[in-house]
Amino acid sequence: MTNPVIPAVSPTSDAAAFFKATAAGQFSVPYCDDCGESHWYPRPICPYCSSDKVALRPASGRGRIYTFTVMRRAPQVFAVAYVELAEGPIMLTNMVECDVDKLAIGQEVEVVLMPNGDGLQVPMFRPL
Repeated sequence: MTNPVIPAVSPTSDAAAFFKATAAGQFSVPYCDDCGESHWYPRPICPYCSSDKVALRPASGRGRIYTFTVMRRAPQVFAVAYVELAEGPIMLTNMVECDVDKLAIGQEVEVVLMPNGDGLQVPMFRPL
């Protein structure tokens, strides 16, 4: 499997700190200081308690495939997955550096920061 071409995107101001961290090679997850919950995607208001005391915390970059699908009719075969992070949140992502026919629900994965068309580092996952 070849890695997908990642289109250029302009991150929102809410995600600027996240992409600054990925540029330094750090995968981070938003964490609420009021309720103690981590969440995904980066945003300034906690989706659990509506607090604005949200900050990025370094994450392990590890998780498990919650579910996935393989896009076989695309010009380039690729897999899209929901990954449950070790920190709790579930994120939608692409699977890279893998044989899509060997992916499995529950499989352990790790983050890979892949450059896009603008040079941003976008989190994707590969099997361990």
